[in-house]
Amino acid sequence: MSVNSVQAYIHDVSLLENFTALDGGKLSPSEINHNRLQDFIRWINELGMGARSQARIISGIKGFFKYLLLENVIQNDPSQLLETPKIGRQLPDTLSVEEINSLIEAIDLSKPEGTRNKAMLETLYSCGLRVSELVGLRLSNLHLEIGFVKVTGKGNKERLVPIGSVAIKNIRIYLNEIRNRQQIISGSEDIVFLNKRGRYLTRIMVFTIIKQLAEKINLKKSISPHTFRHSFATHLIEGGADLRAVQEMLGHESITTTEIYTHLDRDYLRQSIIQHHPRA
Repeated sequence: MSVNSVQAYIHDVSLLENFTALDGGKLSPSEINHNRLQDFIRWINELGMGARSQARIISGIKGFFKYLLLENVIQNDPSQLLETPKIGRQLPDTLSVEEINSLIEAIDLSKPEGTRNKAMLETLYSCGLRVSELVGLRLSNLHLEIGFVKVTGKGNKERLVPIGSVAIKNIRIYLNEIRNRQQIISGSEDIVFLNKRGRYLTRIMVFTIIKQLAEKINLKKSISPHTFRHSFATHLIEGGADLRAVQEMLGHESITTTEIYTHLDRDYLRQSIIQHHPRA
């Protein structure tokens, strides 16, 4: 699994460990029963965690006890009957083409990082990348002459994603005018997008860049790098793209996941019915 997934599972088990220590002494896995796990769920709920976070933690705990059972560390799985909180389909904010243009136009191109930031946001929107895929993008995986980039996604799975001419143009400007003049730290030579110190960017840095641009144009939406990915998929579907093609570009194993990311607004659905239904 990816480093982020491993850290998330370790975090889940650490939470349970901390909970069992609240009474003065840690319990071994074999001492934890179903009732104790129910108390743990109530505890994380009282900490203010949302249903989605609780569901992810419970999934991690279930995986942990399933592993212990397979390894004969425990004889019974106390997590087997744990119920996961119901999670509704949350449709995050999507950006219109005009809003994306406004965000990109707000970038200060008089600074070196401005040229980099414009290339990054154009790439995010052009390719629908996850933020981890963006910061991990490598020079050796850019095939700009044929209009593709090779991306390493979840579970180290690779896929080829088409990239548009506007993103290609901005990447080339960044590479030729900014990156070529940087002193690059050992280990980051093949990374496309670098910080001022010549190292790879962190995911938090990309979040911060986008948040600051949203504040600059007074955008009243809760946005993140993932909003660009969501907008990429939504705009493609609204433009008539095939759902399976979008699934392939996003790197989703299941088409169901793609459907969540490609919600269609009511006006678009209504226009589709008017245009295609024989009784419309």
